Amino acid sequence: MFQRQSIFSNIPPIIKNILIINALAFIAMLLFSKGFSIPGIGFTRIDLNSIFGLYTPGSNQFHFFQYITYMFMHGGFEHIFFNMLALFMLGSAIERTWGSQKFLFYYLATGIGAGLIYVLVAFIRARFIAASLPPEIVSEIYEKGFSILSEYKNYVDTTAASLNRIVNVPMVGASGAVFGILLAFGMLFPNEYIYIQLIFPVKAKYFVMIYGALETFLMLQNNRGDNVAHLAHLGGMLVGFIIIRFWQRKQF
Repeated sequence: MFQRQSIFSNIPPIIKNILIINALAFIAMLLFSKGFSIPGIGFTRIDLNSIFGLYTPGSNQFHFFQYITYMFMHGGFEHIFFNMLALFMLGSAIERTWGSQKFLFYYLATGIGAGLIYVLVAFIRARFIAASLPPEIVSEIYEKGFSILSEYKNYVDTTAASLNRIVNVPMVGASGAVFGILLAFGMLFPNEYIYIQLIFPVKAKYFVMIYGALETFLMLQNNRGDNVAHLAHLGGMLVGFIIIRFWQRKQF
């Protein structure tokens, strides 16, 4: 007798659970953003990304739990699809090599580390920008800036608007952890091929170098219309590199 296997049967357990949690969080985000009625209160909408996304310390919206929750929230379908696809394609071999416990630690550590690096730099940038603005404007941004952005508005002054975005726009997504996974794949399987656009084969070690250089270039460009947290991507790779080097020296 042949036993029929489910589509998830060959997916390692930690990756399977991460995929499920991210999918459920994304569905919940969509449902809550459409709104619902609460008896005695009326119709309401809840933006889960504004609750569980990661803010800069000093923002009224910042909470420490966001260092974990932000990596399970996403801004749109393409965002979650490509993150989860990369996690599945690259992470499966890593989890089978390391084991589930070690893989889970690495995934969470790179995600949290990416968030810490992103927030640290954002906090420093915010302090520098705030120094060039009147104190009353800075106080208003920290106290009321989130409400202003919630109404799809922002300050006319570009410096004040920039500070408001840094302080009151959350970072979401598993990209920091996924870039840590990419780095790990390149270090563990340097001569395996990764197919760009599913057509062009590139060895993993070169793919990591190219992608790292591209992310560095895009970060330094600092394009105002670029909503991608390139620093978090590089942060995930940096933390991943440190962890793997430590494990290699200690023979974990």
